[in-house]
Amino acid sequence: MSALPDTKRTHLIEMEELTRVYQLGPQEIYALRGVNLKLDQGEYVAIMGPSGSGKSTLMNVIGCLDTPSSGKYILDGIPVETMNDDELAAVRNKKIGFVFQTFNLLARTSALQNVELPLIYAKIPRAERRRLAEEALIAVGLQDRMSHQPNELSGGQRQRVAIARALVNKPSLLLADEPTGNLDSQTGREILDLFKELSSRGNSIILVTHEDDVAREAQRIIHIRDGRIV
Repeated sequence: MSALPDTKRTHLIEMEELTRVYQLGPQEIYALRGVNLKLDQGEYVAIMGPSGSGKSTLMNVIGCLDTPSSGKYILDGIPVETMNDDELAAVRNKKIGFVFQTFNLLARTSALQNVELPLIYAKIPRAERRRLAEEALIAVGLQDRMSHQPNELSGGQRQRVAIARALVNKPSLLLADEPTGNLDSQTGREILDLFKELSSRGNSIILVTHEDDVAREAQRIIHIRDGRIV
C-alpha cells in the first residue's frame, strides 16, 4: 500500500519571541518585543502599523537585512538568526525578492538587463540569464517592453520591471515595501491585481503598507504596534 501524502502545512516563516534592541549610548531602544509569527507557503499577508511601530524593523529582519537581538527566526527551513553578513546575503539573493516604493532600477539600462541583475550575482550563465529574465518580464505583462530603459516606461511599468527582477530567482518570498506608494490610484490598482495573480500562482507575498485599502487585498493582515503583533 502506498504511503499517504504528508498533509501537514509547511511554515515558510517561523518567528518565536523575536526581539530587536538598538543601543543608543546608554539607552536601549526596543524596536521588536517578543514577536511570534508564522507564515505558510503560498500565503499573501499584509503588515500594517503606525510610524515607529516596528514594521520597518520587522520587514528588515524578515528580509535578512537585519538580525534579531534574541529569539528564533526560521525562513524556509533555514535558521537565519545566527548567520553572519555573507550568509545573510546568500539567503537574500536566493530566497527573497524585494519590491520597493522607489523601483530602484538602473538608469540607461534596459528592462531586460535590470531583471538579469540578481542572476549575475548568482553567477547564472548568460544564455540562462536571458531566458529567465524574459520569462519573468512575460509573467508581469512586459513582453513588448524588454529593450526599453526606465525613462521610457511609465511608473506602473517600472514597478512591473522591479517585480520581474524580484521574481527572476524564483524566491521563496516576495517582500514588497509600500509598492504602490509612488503610483496614481489606477496604476496602483494594476500592481495590486498583479500581486493577486502572483498569489494565485502560489507565490508567497508579504506586503508592508500603511494604507487600509491596500492591506485588504491580502489574505491576512498582521498589525504591529510598539514592537508587538497585536
